[in-house]
Amino acid sequence: MVTLALSSCVTARKVNYMQEPDRHIPHYADTLSFEDYQLRVNDRLYVYVYSVDPKVMQMYNAGGTSASQMRQQMGNSTYGSYDLYTYLIDEEGNIDFPTIGKQHVVGKTTREVKYQLEEELGKLLKEIPGYSMVSVEVNIVNRSFSVIGAQSGRYSINKEKMTIFEALAMVGDLGEFNSRHEIKIVREKDGVTTIKTFDVRSKEIVNSEFYYIEPNDIIYVRKIPGYSFGINHVTTVIGVTAATISFGVFIYSIVQTGINHVNKYYGKGASK
Repeated sequence: MVTLALSSCVTARKVNYMQEPDRHIPHYADTLSFEDYQLRVNDRLYVYVYSVDPKVMQMYNAGGTSASQMRQQMGNSTYGSYDLYTYLIDEEGNIDFPTIGKQHVVGKTTREVKYQLEEELGKLLKEIPGYSMVSVEVNIVNRSFSVIGAQSGRYSINKEKMTIFEALAMVGDLGEFNSRHEIKIVREKDGVTTIKTFDVRSKEIVNSEFYYIEPNDIIYVRKIPGYSFGINHVTTVIGVTAATISFGVFIYSIVQTGINHVNKYYGKGASK
């Protein structure tokens, strides 16, 4: 019982972050190289066109709705949906933008799409009397990652770069009984699905390829073996051990009393 209790202890080494690598905590090569997200099929783009000409604003921005109003209405499920103000990337990798038609955007960053739309709109609007330059804002909407095994659910990515620590903070950390040394990330890129396994306890994680997560990543966290026994303090081990010994002594005393009773009253007859 003592051995089981000690092996089930959740020590600080099992749950603390930013630890020095050793034979139990792996070293990671300095491979950190953040790359801007490249658009994929079924991504949704929020596009807002800025211009000093009110007619241009009205033409491209849902009747002249301001950027702040559009964002508020997109976030209000009782008002409408993303479909009203966003552009879905179709199976061919295109979005259908008013007046300039199909625009191929798959494999490009939002910055590249911004310049592309500004160039195409500039060519078109130059033909209109009283031409004024336009500026375009492009963002990916409805970006998220999923977690399985610890606070399972789907969570929104609300910034350009999100680290693994920020993702874990959003789910309320991993708890005491979830493994930190075998976290898996399921990631799809260019139609290929890969599974990456890493130890998030190592301080070297901040310089590795595992530091940043991407939209649509699935993070899998498994339970620590024996977690259901639930021992995480030395005092708990002592208490469980003492209780087990006390219970054993109690059972032994009952059995021994019974044996003594039998020997006392039936011992002579039994011996004959």
